[in-house]
Amino acid sequence: MSVMRRRRHGLLRRAAGWIALAYLIALALIAFWPTPVDRNVHGSISSVVLWLHEHGGPLWLGYDTIEFTANIALFVPVGLLVVVLTDPFHWWFAPLIGTVTSVVIELGQFAFLPDRFATVTDVVANSLGGVLGTLLAFIVLRLTFGHARADAP
Repeated sequence: MSVMRRRRHGLLRRAAGWIALAYLIALALIAFWPTPVDRNVHGSISSVVLWLHEHGGPLWLGYDTIEFTANIALFVPVGLLVVVLTDPFHWWFAPLIGTVTSVVIELGQFAFLPDRFATVTDVVANSLGGVLGTLLAFIVLRLTFGHARADAP
């Protein structure tokens, strides 16, 4: 790996480390907040969905779809950051970490947070987010280094 590539790789990893720390704090707050984090906006989201339906919006777009999509988006950083921070040859580890993290969160909500709802659907959405993040990581590595893998410095 050239000196310039090595610098870019080191910079990318350092930035990813700080982003991962901030992300993990935010994820822990979202996942283990005692009440549902969407409690105060649920009515507003439902109102927007009803308005969209009344004005020709797709009927498949509902609160459940929005929540499922938000759970996917919430776990995209897991796949992305795990691949960037570790060896891309072990890409399969990123979706696995996303799934295991999701299962731990859902079990924690089930066992300790009576106002939260632990669901298999959340695990599926979060796992999909981890997979999408893994794919996104390979795009980032290709754009950054010109190939799908980044050699360790």
